[in-house]
Amino acid sequence: MGSLFRSETMCLAQLFLQSGTAYECLSALGEKGLVQFRDLNQNVSSFQRKFVGEVKRCEELERILAYLVQEINRANIPLPEGETSPLAPPLKQVLEMQEQLQKLEVELREVTKNKEKLRKNLLELIEYTHMLRVTKTFVKRNVEFEPTYEEFPPLESDSLLDCSCMQRLGAKLGFVSGLINQGKVEAFEKMLWRVCKGYTIVTYAELDEPLEDPETGQVIKWYVFLISFWGEQIGHKVKKICDCYHCHVYPYPNTAEERREIQEGLNTRIQDLYTVLHKTEDYLRQVLCKAAESVYSRVIQVKKMKAIYHMLNMCSFDVTNKCLIAEVWCPQAELHELRRALEEGSRESGATIPSFMNTIPTKETPPTLIRTNKFTEGFQNIVDAYGVGSYREVNPALFTIITFPFLFAVMFGDLGHGFVMFLFALLLVLNEDHPRLSQSQEIIRMFFNGRYILLLMGLFSVYTGLIYNDCFSKSVNLFGSGWNVSAMYSSSHSAAEQKKMVLWNDSVVRHNRVLQLDPSVPGVFRGPYPLGIDPIWNLATNRLTFLNSFKMKMSVILGIIHMTFGVILGIFNHLHFRKKFNIYLVSVPELLFMLCMFGYLIFMIVYKWLVYSAETSRVAPSILIEFINMFLFPASETSGLYTGQEHVQRLLLVITALSVPVLFLGKPLFLWWLHNGRSCFGVSRSGYTLVRKDSEEEVSLLGRQDIEEGNNQMEDGRREVTCEEFNFGEILMTQVIHSIEYCLGCISNTASYLRLWALSLAHAQLSDVLWAMLMRVGLRVDTIYGVFLLLPVMALFAVLTIFILLIMEGLSAFLHAIRLHWVEFQNKFYIGAGTKFVPFSFRLLSSKFTDNVA
Repeated sequence: MGSLFRSETMCLAQLFLQSGTAYECLSALGEKGLVQFRDLNQNVSSFQRKFVGEVKRCEELERILAYLVQEINRANIPLPEGETSPLAPPLKQVLEMQEQLQKLEVELREVTKNKEKLRKNLLELIEYTHMLRVTKTFVKRNVEFEPTYEEFPPLESDSLLDCSCMQRLGAKLGFVSGLINQGKVEAFEKMLWRVCKGYTIVTYAELDEPLEDPETGQVIKWYVFLISFWGEQIGHKVKKICDCYHCHVYPYPNTAEERREIQEGLNTRIQDLYTVLHKTEDYLRQVLCKAAESVYSRVIQVKKMKAIYHMLNMCSFDVTNKCLIAEVWCPQAELHELRRALEEGSRESGATIPSFMNTIPTKETPPTLIRTNKFTEGFQNIVDAYGVGSYREVNPALFTIITFPFLFAVMFGDLGHGFVMFLFALLLVLNEDHPRLSQSQEIIRMFFNGRYILLLMGLFSVYTGLIYNDCFSKSVNLFGSGWNVSAMYSSSHSAAEQKKMVLWNDSVVRHNRVLQLDPSVPGVFRGPYPLGIDPIWNLATNRLTFLNSFKMKMSVILGIIHMTFGVILGIFNHLHFRKKFNIYLVSVPELLFMLCMFGYLIFMIVYKWLVYSAETSRVAPSILIEFINMFLFPASETSGLYTGQEHVQRLLLVITALSVPVLFLGKPLFLWWLHNGRSCFGVSRSGYTLVRKDSEEEVSLLGRQDIEEGNNQMEDGRREVTCEEFNFGEILMTQVIHSIEYCLGCISNTASYLRLWALSLAHAQLSDVLWAMLMRVGLRVDTIYGVFLLLPVMALFAVLTIFILLIMEGLSAFLHAIRLHWVEFQNKFYIGAGTKFVPFSFRLLSSKFTDNVA
């Protein structure tokens, strides 16, 4: 129980690290995860610290490794993740590793650049071949008539004064051909018409297959276009428009012979490019496969090296700049491991002067360390979500392991639903070593991290389901009902008994829709059900009234026991911190206030259960009325539960009334008395502050504590004599607020535990409604189609049960159970104002390639 009941004892240690061995010593400390470093350079900016150059070198290596991982993933090469974590690289290998990674990066970038350039050229040539093939159908010229064809007739055939002839002399027919994106065709055509004013002829044709864009790498649909124009000025405009719309323009051959030569040349170059590109890709894959073998260990080593230099930046140098001084928090039980780690680091570095450590006293509050395993981790996380525990105070997580799933099960009590939840959690527990579960999506990972909480919640729900005798809203008759219906018939009793009791006959059974069993009739009630609630209550019309009374009283009993236990745990805190006066002036009055009111209420409930039977149930007094009369002092005497009840209740009220002023004034007056007894307090501490820092209570207690412990002598210069101002008003106001909150909270918190009854009722009624609307309808169909109807009904029932009753109702009960622990239970003894112990450990570093290693 040790560490889980109370956080471990911590001490502040000072490490003296030689400059040549500091790196190896911190590497050994990081592997063990023993200490938490304190920053001794808080006033120094990050870029002015001693090892900022080494941190930048690690960041450069991380950038190179991130580039390698990116290229390896792009090539679809599997990244091996080793099970063992490599050690941080020695200093003499860091420069060699940096040189290798830089050379590999330069080579990869060069090969990748050449590959992309070859690929872009190949795509352009493929586009050119498609353009030549499609534009061949645009202009069909007969080779036989080409010699006699004249685009521009000779000058002698026309008059020199003919205006049209002069225009044609200055004009020249030209062509622009290329490819354009499918979505830009319409806008491109409109722009050509507006700018060129109709002096162009545009022809389009869609390619049969989509091609990859050389610039972006996307596979899109293309259109091949051919633009005919007259004049150089129009040609310049056409080319500028093509550039604006990012058209891929290629030269257009004027003759068929030229087209054929270009086509043959393109085919030859495409084949050569394919060959070169395949060889380049093979070489690049070989380089990446070789790099992938060691990239995992390199990533881990660089992360560890960067973490070491971050910790070294928190250290300070001595006056000679030859020794680093570090201050660390370390568990007292691990001091021998800390010394061993320093010895290992000094031995690995080969230093002649070893590094060493010594513990130093401090008044600062240490961090909180509570060791957990995979079972207790989930419950500790629930407590830490409220607040990390103060140093050495009682840890609620130990008791939460039982109380949390039990209170959840009280609200979620159903045998069937609890068993389904238990099977789901058991499946997660049996497959907890599967890597996909811990690396899955956030919701699945949340269920996986709380698998043991779900396991206990389901197991406890099975137990409470047996107590409620509720399985998918139906009762289970395991031992036979304790009620006998046949004993109510008049024929089974004598004439004298028939006159005394109201019995049934054939007429009563036929003419009454509702029949009432009388437990006072002999033979009707044969004894209680062995385990849980009798299944006959599932058929009763007053079932809800009976269960409400039972669950309401049960909720009050559980709540008062839970809160009283929290007050008792506060006594353990006072004993540990040696504040015994808090036990007499705070805890004992709180217990008396709680037990004299609500503890007496539990006594009345249990007393009524034990004393009154079925024969005397009609004359049993109401507990609620008796509890109200306890405070109202009625003039008329009531029957009461027992003789002398009035005197007992008045005594309890007197004790309750006297505990209130003790709560309000006891502690402030005691501290004031201590203050007047000493003008100046000798503040003795051989360690650190055990209560909140700089509190008035601490100032008043330090001297008193020395008297109680007998520590009146100075010890090795560890005593500091200080005079602090005592503020009685502040202490009084703090205690008054706490007392008012506690007294009112006893009432409101007790009422808050009624949520156990309310959510249990809601869960049972939802389950009953779901059964009545689905399964009962399917089971009542007794025709031949009933079997075929029952299958989809059962499937729908299962889906709604999982999503509504298991997930939604389970989440609701889970949140209410958290509230009962945080507000009603933990505020009785738990402060939760500490800081969590975060050790310098390489195990906390992520080793996944999906994270941003840069």
